[in-house]
Amino acid sequence: MYGIVLIAALIVTGGAIAVIGDRVGSKVGKKKLSLFGLRPRHTSVIVTIVTGVLITTLTFAVLAAASENVRVALFGMEKLNEEMRETQSRLDTASEKLAVSEKEQREASAALEKSQKELSALQQEQTTLETRTRELAEGNAQLEAAKQALTTQNESLSSQNGALSAENQELEQRTEALREGLIIMREGDIVFRAGEVLASGVVRSGRSVDEIRSDLGALIQMANAGAADRLEGNREENYIWIYTPEYEEAAERIAEGGVDTVVRIVAAGNLVRGEPVRTGLQLFANRTIYKEGELILSQPFVFASGQTAEAETIVMRFLQEVNTAAKEKGILPDPIRGSVGVMGSAQFYDAVNAVMSGRGSGVISAYAKEATDSLGPLRLRLQVDVEDKSE
Repeated sequence: MYGIVLIAALIVTGGAIAVIGDRVGSKVGKKKLSLFGLRPRHTSVIVTIVTGVLITTLTFAVLAAASENVRVALFGMEKLNEEMRETQSRLDTASEKLAVSEKEQREASAALEKSQKELSALQQEQTTLETRTRELAEGNAQLEAAKQALTTQNESLSSQNGALSAENQELEQRTEALREGLIIMREGDIVFRAGEVLASGVVRSGRSVDEIRSDLGALIQMANAGAADRLEGNREENYIWIYTPEYEEAAERIAEGGVDTVVRIVAAGNLVRGEPVRTGLQLFANRTIYKEGELILSQPFVFASGQTAEAETIVMRFLQEVNTAAKEKGILPDPIRGSVGVMGSAQFYDAVNAVMSGRGSGVISAYAKEATDSLGPLRLRLQVDVEDKSE
């Protein structure tokens, strides 16, 4: 809108100047005025020229006065071009900087994305480490509890070590005595054979360990008395040596076993006169093997020759079969002889005579004379049934 007003003003101004110039030229021509001594025609031309110059000058003056842009175009174009060049240069620089900034931004974005991935991995690793830390804490707590338990156990072991040290000293002394015994064995006589029973008995369960220790002590005293008699020594002296941990373990086993136990004190090896009687403990569950009057074994026999030796052989073989059957049933045999029963010579010969009284055949039977448990011994009642001679 401003440009239209300016153009309208220029048109009006130019027209007014043209009219004025025409009138001035006409007046100059009519009056035939002369300027600077020129002819009127030349003067009219000069006036026309001056009028045109004025129109142009006034036009630029009005434009310059009315518009700053015109003044700049007329008088500051070079400066404007310089500023434009500077501006373009700054724009190019800014564009380069912008390109560099965009590149840096892309690199920063890539670095940010990489950092986010690394952060995610680190967070996951942190979660794993926290879980592992909790597990280690639990493990440390368990180790601490185990450490305390071990400390308690070590204290107990320390007290036991003292007792073991004393026993070791005793063992060393006895070992030295055994070395001396080896020398004596070459010249001395064997008093106890390996495995020989020095004492035996049934220890009832269901009682305290102290009570069971008391029963075991009584068996040891019994064995010591038997050893003193065998060695022709004083019963007040201690001849029996038994390993203390074995003794304690036996007492605990009997207390915890829940069944009565047969305890045997046996010689640990062939022992010669003059050395300690080293012994060990044998434990067997006790139970009733035969009731009173129970049949143990029954066998037929044939007596052909009529000789006493044959009859004795028949009875002896039968007793061996009875012994085997009783051992298989659970009666503990004597470790040296392997026998489980006792029978007087009178009963033996009564059975022999009964065999000889028949015509040549019959049945011989063995019955338990009384209730017998695992410890034994088995006492027999023999019965011989022969064919009737009157038939």
